[in-house]
Order: sequence, then C-alpha cells, then structure tokens
Amino acid sequence: MTWTFTPEPVDTPDAAALRRDYYDDVASRYWRRPATAAEIDEGLADDGAELLTPPTGRFLVGRYAGEAAGCGGVLLLDAERAELTRVFVRHAFRGTGGAGALLGRLEDAARELGARRMVLNTRLDLVEARALYGRHGYGEIPAYCEGPYMDVWYGKEL
Repeated sequence: MTWTFTPEPVDTPDAAALRRDYYDDVASRYWRRPATAAEIDEGLADDGAELLTPPTGRFLVGRYAGEAAGCGGVLLLDAERAELTRVFVRHAFRGTGGAGALLGRLEDAARELGARRMVLNTRLDLVEARALYGRHGYGEIPAYCEGPYMDVWYGKEL
C-alpha cells in the first residue's frame, strides 16, 4: 500500500469530504462533543479555502491505496512565508506514514510557490499534530497572527 498526493481544488468530492472530516474532527475535539452538520457547514462557509490554489496557495489530497485518506494546504502569507493549514489524516489511515509524507509534499508545494519558510498555528489539545511538527523540524516561534483557536505557533526554514 502506498500514499499518493495530488493538488486538487477544495471543492472536488474527495477534497470537500476530507475538509468536512477535518473540521468535524477539530471542532468536536474542541467542544468535547460531536459537531453537528450545521456547525460543520457554518465552519466551512467563507473559511478562505478558495485561496489554496496557485498563485496564493495549494491544496493536496492524499490517497492511500487509492482511497481519499488525508489532505492539507499551504497559503502564501508574503513573498517569504507560507502557512501550513488543514493538515488532516483520517483516523483509519493514521500510523501508515501518510502524515509525514503529506507534510513533505506540502513543504515542496510551498517551495514551488516561492516560500522559504513555513509557519503554522495550532491548539495545545491537538497533541498528534504538535508531535508531527516537532518530528519534522518545526520549532515554536512567536505568534504571527491571532485567533480564538490558536495556542501555539511553529516555524521551519525550507
């Protein structure tokens, strides 16, 4: 079984389903209860995902043995920095090496867009994500943005 990654618009059936699963996962963990379909719809509405296409960004769908299993995006913040966003691997596919491979491909995509540094923000409760970033050379940095769901910021030179 192998992972493959392809750039896709955020509204393809696979990309849209993965984005819904991502939002359901992070919102449900934050609220400590299952997110409703209406809450997921509200969270995805006008979330800026349309910027995850060249020249401002890129969105990748990861497939494991042909099945849509993960996703992630990069968004150019300026001429030097890209932000890592919406990195997600469905629970059934965790432990297969997909998250690290996805992260590497997203870093490649950021370089292709001209970025020299990757930054991201996340929450303290997303311990798996924080461990992934640490394993792949990301270190804590000062906050570069603000928001209600941001607890810690990371960066890495590309």
